[in-house]
Amino acid sequence: MVAELKHEISQNAYIKLVLHSLKHKTTAVNGVLLGRVNPQNESVVEIIDSVPLFHSNLALLPPLEIALIMIEEHYGSKGLGIVGYFHANERFDDAELGIVAKNIGDHICRYFPQAAVFLLDNKKLEALPKGKDQSPVMQLYIRDASKNWKLAGPDGGSRLVIKEPAANVVLSDYISSEKWQDVVDFDDHLDDIKMDWLNPELFK
Repeated sequence: MVAELKHEISQNAYIKLVLHSLKHKTTAVNGVLLGRVNPQNESVVEIIDSVPLFHSNLALLPPLEIALIMIEEHYGSKGLGIVGYFHANERFDDAELGIVAKNIGDHICRYFPQAAVFLLDNKKLEALPKGKDQSPVMQLYIRDASKNWKLAGPDGGSRLVIKEPAANVVLSDYISSEKWQDVVDFDDHLDDIKMDWLNPELFK
């Protein structure tokens, strides 16, 4: 049952996507989630890494297709695949999952039916430095039986968890040190191929 699924995201995968959205605060940004179904528990999708995609022209198909091919080639050799999609809206007060996010989510679901879409929750992100909340600053969307994207209900918090409980503390530290400036996305890479979309130095 899809309803039983739980998505567990690693600290680095989580922080990388949030920092990407902070680097481009005035535009929509997106990214993909890499992982696999837990071999011991098929109801858990393990998200092990993430790749920041774009901060301009999110709906353009050719760059997206190039990015997905390169990502699948790189991570496929490690036994990982694209298991979900991340989106941050342009406007701070926009908490709706838009058509671009739904379409890309649908595309990923064709290859990985358990895929989820994470939408940045700006209000939670803004409250991060003030609170002790360990829950992700993201909303979890899953597809229902009629293939429509729905916000996970009241139990959504238990179905999207960060593997490391202190991730938000680390994220707060990175935000205060402006670590988001170091994030490279696919847009940056397409502008200058020397910029590495894998962000190997980000957490060094």
